[in-house]
Amino acid sequence: MEITIPPGRVEGTLTPPCSKSYAQRALAASLLCDGVSELHHIEFCDDTRSALRCIETLGARVERLSDDTLEIHGGLAPRAATLHVGESGLATRLFTPVAALCRTPIRIEGEGTLLGRPMRMMTGPLRDLGVRVTDRDGYLPIEVCGPLHGGVVRVDGSVSSQFVTGLLLSLPLAANDTTLYVSDAVSTPYLDMTIDTAERFGVEIFQRDYEEFYIPGGQRYCGTHFDIEGDWSAAAMLLVAGATAGQVTVRNLSMLSKQADTAICTALVRAGAAVIDEADRITAVQRPLRAFEFDATNCPDLFPALAALAAVAEGVSVLHGTSRLTYKESDRAAAIRDEYAKLGVEVDISQDDVMTVRGGAIRPAHVDSHRDHRMAMSLAVAALRCEGPVTIADAECVAKSYPDFFEELGKVKGER
Repeated sequence: MEITIPPGRVEGTLTPPCSKSYAQRALAASLLCDGVSELHHIEFCDDTRSALRCIETLGARVERLSDDTLEIHGGLAPRAATLHVGESGLATRLFTPVAALCRTPIRIEGEGTLLGRPMRMMTGPLRDLGVRVTDRDGYLPIEVCGPLHGGVVRVDGSVSSQFVTGLLLSLPLAANDTTLYVSDAVSTPYLDMTIDTAERFGVEIFQRDYEEFYIPGGQRYCGTHFDIEGDWSAAAMLLVAGATAGQVTVRNLSMLSKQADTAICTALVRAGAAVIDEADRITAVQRPLRAFEFDATNCPDLFPALAALAAVAEGVSVLHGTSRLTYKESDRAAAIRDEYAKLGVEVDISQDDVMTVRGGAIRPAHVDSHRDHRMAMSLAVAALRCEGPVTIADAECVAKSYPDFFEELGKVKGER
């Protein structure tokens, strides 16, 4: 699907979808419960549907109480021997250790760009924890056969925190206590989200400087009512739209959230935008924008939003952390460079772990999303300040995290 975004001012109030990171963690914890949990304010993007499919395959019974509320009867009792994770990296790295709790072989299969994303960081630690693992030379599909025993294990955390999240949620059910040593942990706010989720289901996890985690074995997850907060990754795109092209208020957000992408507000302020924090809503207001410097190592999903912000800021902005972008839905650093070049914006990624963006006039173009949901949204936000319309190819990929994104953007542009 192609979609054309004309330039224009935005003004209005929007509510982003729920945090898919919290939603997938809460779904996993609900599966591992002995009892019943209710998840409120949940929405059904592709990644959340993948997680739902996983927990049902692994034994959960899910009832839909309303459009945004699920009742989940937990219990790990696999109904099939294959988990289909779709194109969700988090679902893969989260549910592989969960599947490894089972005494029967479970095969994890994915699709699309996920088949080219590395999974090697999982195989060694799982074997050290007593799991039989078969893989395709470090890539999906992977087959695991447990149970996960616990013990002492070391994990390379430099590529992604997602596998660490999977271990942290699974190991409380192991028979033995576990000490987990993590080297070069990245995206540590996401590990805070994991520990917070486990705690809300009655499970204890202890950590020291994100390098050492102690997980007592033999614990039980308790059913709970879990309200899923708004997604800061999606909200970042909306706030950048307000900061660059008018004014946007985003509801169901808190600056106290453990989500890494609350950091977008720091970038907006550094760029000169006005940011107003009011209880459960954040407003971004356009002001003259200047170049800024920002380290996105621990919040790499912000890069596409930061690129759209930097593209209209006066001067050369410097963004750190590009080493985190290679194994996303696309090679995201290269995709930003190539697609923004079509818009007349110079992006340089030749320096190690650094992206520079020279702000200036944005020209009309036909651009490609690279089938990456965050790229499609970034290019749409940049189009608001273009000299003419921008057409985005494969725009339907936004369904991975924010199916209604283009409709919502149209609302604040006054389109009906």
